[in-house]
Amino acid sequence: MAEEKKSKTEEKKIEIPENLKNLVKEIEELKVKDLAKLVKILEEKFGVLPQASIVAAAVAPGAATPEAVEEKTEFNIELKSPGASKIQVIKIVKEITGKGLKESKGIVDATEKSPKVLKENVKKEEAEEIKKKLEGVGATVEIK
Repeated sequence: MAEEKKSKTEEKKIEIPENLKNLVKEIEELKVKDLAKLVKILEEKFGVLPQASIVAAAVAPGAATPEAVEEKTEFNIELKSPGASKIQVIKIVKEITGKGLKESKGIVDATEKSPKVLKENVKKEEAEEIKKKLEGVGATVEIK
């Protein structure tokens, strides 16, 4: 997998400054869950929002063509209702989000008032898997 990433980097001809090569290599070797935690930490520490980079990319010269924009590769998973098996849903939400039991319960309880996004920018396969888990215990889930 690392070789595949390297070939993509080489194809794009991204020049990595010498002082950042080790950092980039470490990030490439991170597990997805650890990378997600790192992103969240950086967002909170520096006040960076992922939407800002998306907007900048859309406005940048030479941005993707409309056909490429229409093809959606990342999805958000929204919990609409916990259903009857609320405890099972809380357990799954805890597993998905990596949050504590109290925070997960708070998320599930909040869905009784309005839908809540459980996870953002996930691949279609992962989104479908999460939806299947939640619906398996009676929750109502929507992939956006």
